[in-house]
Amino acid sequence: MTIDLNSDLGEGFGAWRMGDDAALLDLVTSANIACGFHGGDPGIMRRTCEAAVARGVRIGAHVSYRDLAGFGRRAMSVPPAELADECLYQIGALAAFARAAGDRVRYVKPHGALYHAAAGDRALADAVVAATVAAGVPAVLGPPGSQLLAAAAAAGLEHYGEGFADRAYTPAGGLVARELPGSVLPLEAALAQAVSIATAGTATDVDGAPVPVAARSLCVHGDSPGAVDMARAIRDALIGNGIELRPFS
Repeated sequence: MTIDLNSDLGEGFGAWRMGDDAALLDLVTSANIACGFHGGDPGIMRRTCEAAVARGVRIGAHVSYRDLAGFGRRAMSVPPAELADECLYQIGALAAFARAAGDRVRYVKPHGALYHAAAGDRALADAVVAATVAAGVPAVLGPPGSQLLAAAAAAGLEHYGEGFADRAYTPAGGLVARELPGSVLPLEAALAQAVSIATAGTATDVDGAPVPVAARSLCVHGDSPGAVDMARAIRDALIGNGIELRPFS
């Protein structure tokens, strides 16, 4: 039994730093690296790619709406053709840094508001996928059963479902909105959820009922309180339950 462990990294900007990327890169197998639209700048992108390659961690493009001020978490109205161009721009920028570091972009994962919008809106999903295809990236990571993964499948791309160790689920299988209490799970609940998703393909929703989560990769957020300690504990719990950590890409 195998699963990938990923984290959103490189999300600082200029003098602003977010999370301990170096420590997280010692724990994860894939890194969703910000491409400049919600976080990240050229120096951070270069250093994060170099650090990932040095550790054998796979590089993914974490594309976003153009929303530095809102950290990519605000809903925006962007025409699909414009969104495709903006995603291609971001993937291309990260691809240059990945290549300079000795590797390549292996997959695309949308960030924040775009992640949720592309999950339910086929036109936006097609835009993200069109950019992925144009950039020559072979895979998309996103919510299981989403329009994003359906669009990727239709385009002939590899497509992988993602689960969240440290986020609460709704009965419909979505994530509880961040602004609501209990949206980020405490450590013990996150450990149990990580193992359950990896071994049984289920999480427990906010009502205490099982909800299916068909995931090939588990995300631990780099900006959560105690992110490094949580990622280390989740990694140890997965390995302790006989689960091999292996990149999906």
